[in-house]
Amino acid sequence: MKSLIIVESPTKARTISKFLGPDYAVESSYGHVRDLPKSKLGIDPDRNFEPTYLIPIKARPVVKNLKEKAKKCDSVILATDEDREGEAIAWHLAEALDLKTSQRIAFHEITKTAIEEALKHPRAIDLNMVNAQQARRALDRIVGYKLSPFLWKKVGRGLSAGRVQSVAVRLVVERENEIRAFKPQEYWTITAELKGKSGTLVASLSKINGQPLDKFGIPDKPAAHAITANLMHGSFAVTSVAKKEMRKNPPPPFTTSTLQQEAAKRLGYTAKKTMFVAQQLYEQGAITYMRTDSVNLSRESLAGAKAFLEKEYGPRYATDAPRVFATKSKGAQEAHEAVRPTNPSVTDMDGNKLYRLIWQRFMASQMPQAVFDNTGIDIVSGDYGLRATGATLKFDGYLKAWPQKFEESQLPLVSEGEALERRAITPEQHFTEPPARYSEASLVKTLEEYGIGRPSTYAPIISVIQARDYVVKEKGRFQPTPMGEKVNAVLCKHFPETTDIGFTANMENTLDAVAEGTEKWQDVLGSFYGPFMKNLTEKYESVEGEKVEKPAAEPTDQICEKCGKPMVIRTGRFGKFIACSGFPACKNTKRIEADPNAPKIQCPDCAEGSVIDRRTGRGRTFWGCSRYPECTFATWKDPKIEPPQPTPPEKIAARKAELTEAATKPKRVPRTKKE
Repeated sequence: MKSLIIVESPTKARTISKFLGPDYAVESSYGHVRDLPKSKLGIDPDRNFEPTYLIPIKARPVVKNLKEKAKKCDSVILATDEDREGEAIAWHLAEALDLKTSQRIAFHEITKTAIEEALKHPRAIDLNMVNAQQARRALDRIVGYKLSPFLWKKVGRGLSAGRVQSVAVRLVVERENEIRAFKPQEYWTITAELKGKSGTLVASLSKINGQPLDKFGIPDKPAAHAITANLMHGSFAVTSVAKKEMRKNPPPPFTTSTLQQEAAKRLGYTAKKTMFVAQQLYEQGAITYMRTDSVNLSRESLAGAKAFLEKEYGPRYATDAPRVFATKSKGAQEAHEAVRPTNPSVTDMDGNKLYRLIWQRFMASQMPQAVFDNTGIDIVSGDYGLRATGATLKFDGYLKAWPQKFEESQLPLVSEGEALERRAITPEQHFTEPPARYSEASLVKTLEEYGIGRPSTYAPIISVIQARDYVVKEKGRFQPTPMGEKVNAVLCKHFPETTDIGFTANMENTLDAVAEGTEKWQDVLGSFYGPFMKNLTEKYESVEGEKVEKPAAEPTDQICEKCGKPMVIRTGRFGKFIACSGFPACKNTKRIEADPNAPKIQCPDCAEGSVIDRRTGRGRTFWGCSRYPECTFATWKDPKIEPPQPTPPEKIAARKAELTEAATKPKRVPRTKKE
């Protein structure tokens, strides 16, 4: 007889199996084994919001297999992830397998020590955490299943609403409105190139008549040229030279949010890709659990980091005492430990870029400050004060493991009272710029700052609002689609609580209270459901239809080679494309070619075409050769992030054979109604 340990994924099962002896059998549930039905709401408000759970068809063979394995074992141990969703999966497993008794273990990392320690301290399933997950699922189901039909009727078919995703769309729309309403403001700066005894320096105008010059202190060209004329006739002398040491602290180890932000900035990863790769690393036992808002670190990891730093970099790169960070995340919960490598001495995982990033950030967090020598030189010319600043790196400290960009400039040696020779006075015009559109990194950061969502929800939020065609990503930045703006306008006007940032953040706090056992999940649903349904019923009667008009076609100078009519640019579900203006009689379409001046990536298979982005029928982006079907090169990996590798010859031959067979295969003739 053995103990059966059940986890979510096969990879996790294989990793844990390596640490355990023959007394344990480890199996995977392949994720959720029960869920609410897709065909109906699945929650009964008249019976205290009792949910109806079903075992999906694809999960039934898994459940059957696990039941058979459980009967042959004397105990069942549920070892799903330690967050709310993992707790809910464990509960659903116990229910689906009809387990009268079961043990629950949780661990923050998949290592031999962590697994053995968890097995020594089994516990019962935390029903408070399960109920918090049930409440979140029910709230999302109510909003989605009740509000989406309203949007179908009043705005357009196929639309849907989400409790948290709607807030993300609102953020993107409001930022776009700020950009449209923005009016640039002119301002000028003036710099002087001056020569001293030991070299030249560049100083910026900083004071007029002893008063600090603010950003808009020189508002226009006449004012700038008047000051420039005065400086051209003035003399320059050094009034003070100040030198001081500046220290810069390292950043804390990664949380889910900061990991997604840095992976987007440094690796170009989407939040979804970051979490996918992090999940693989966790299940392989390489990193700790990747869904967390904590910056805490275990004593063992701190001791391991210190030992590694002293050995590899030298004692001066290790701190005397461990550095401790405070969690700043709004509404932080489920906090256990930061995302870090399980073994600090493993610096690389088969070239995995995300692992390297996690390792660097963890190591940097336990290294000394970076030290800079800063120099400030004040210069006077009549009524004008100028300042030159310089900085040099004195000790790299944590920058040795976590490189960051900084401007290093060496100023020449000057002394107080020294006269400087004028070389050039340069006025420069500037205009204020509108706020930048959200990138994945900045949107995740904003969601975290407002307390919208939790570590496990950032990536799904961003994926859903793109899949629903409410926002599109252009050059790495999010823009709302006309449909997204219309849906946001309707929801903000008629269902303000659905898109209200404060309301959504407070709901997250309420769900935290359910997880802590201070609130009942049915009470949370009841307080939301009554007012929501009353308002929805009223809006069905009072709101007129607000259909979205499709964007007008944009003319081009191209002619359709099939029918001779002009080609136009249209907007579809997956962005803009070129189509024949004779549609539907002529259905000829083309993709919009990339900027011809942009650098091209050579196809590694044929060396004649270039690698361009394409989309599958479901809208998923992949990259392939521009000479298709002559060249069949294709890859899921972004060539801007990872250089494309040539396809093995046998795969090229197989793909060409498939294309040849498809071209020669007779097409199926559709039947008529009479037939």
